[in-house]
Amino acid sequence: MTTEPIAKPGSARPVGNLLITVAPTGAETSKADCPQLPTTLTELVETAKRCEAAGAAMVHVHIRDDEHRPTLEPARLAETVTALREETSLVVQLSTGGSVHDPLEARLKVLDAEPDSCSLTMGTTNFGDDVFLNPWGFIADLYQQSQERQVVPEFELFDLGHVHSLHRLLREYGLPFGGKVHVDLVMNVPGAMPGTADALVAAVAALPAEVTSWSATGIGRSTLNVALAALSKGGHLRVGMEDVLTLAKGVPVEHNEQLVARAVEMGRLAQREPMTPAQARELLGTRLRD
Repeated sequence: MTTEPIAKPGSARPVGNLLITVAPTGAETSKADCPQLPTTLTELVETAKRCEAAGAAMVHVHIRDDEHRPTLEPARLAETVTALREETSLVVQLSTGGSVHDPLEARLKVLDAEPDSCSLTMGTTNFGDDVFLNPWGFIADLYQQSQERQVVPEFELFDLGHVHSLHRLLREYGLPFGGKVHVDLVMNVPGAMPGTADALVAAVAALPAEVTSWSATGIGRSTLNVALAALSKGGHLRVGMEDVLTLAKGVPVEHNEQLVARAVEMGRLAQREPMTPAQARELLGTRLRD
């Protein structure tokens, strides 16, 4: 009897159960244009519960104010983390990107809310008509704070230059808290890398050896292309209304649960069952919580 070797990150073979992250809200879409977008705390918790039941193991969180505008207000962030922990078992990941208009100082304070995980974008990129600013000093400061506060970063890579920056960060500052390195390829943002299988293969091939898991996010029309390419390469998936608002041409998403359920179905076709939140914590190296 022979034992098959475990596939390494970036290989073409599946690597066990599938981590599905749901990104339910984002900072770009307005409530007026998309009334079903979960922007209140009540809506966000309801969404998280349904998405967990559908197969999600981590929630990537942006929050809104009382007028449904993106905000990084510290008390509201802390309240959101507490509510999600009380009502779900999901790994709670806060966005440190916020809106492209948020100042760097406010983004550094996101960790005060004590999430399990945070996003950490590895470089500046054009973002449609705007610029998503992530200078090296900010990246290094945020990373060192995440290490000190025992918050596991998810490195957001919008371009191949961001992959190069990740090599530098790990070389200069060592491994994250928990010792695992998880990245997310954010693809098809106007101004960043395209949402194609070729771009995904190039990015995965360039990842540092320290990377222990990776996922991919296809924005807009690239959602299915990126998801299928990621599954074929053994990666994980991020889905949600932050990234896409239609299930097909002319068919709007009514609830994030639909996108999670579709990811579960695609994963099962690839013979990968959805990961539980407990399994996700082990994969990512987050702190265990009561």
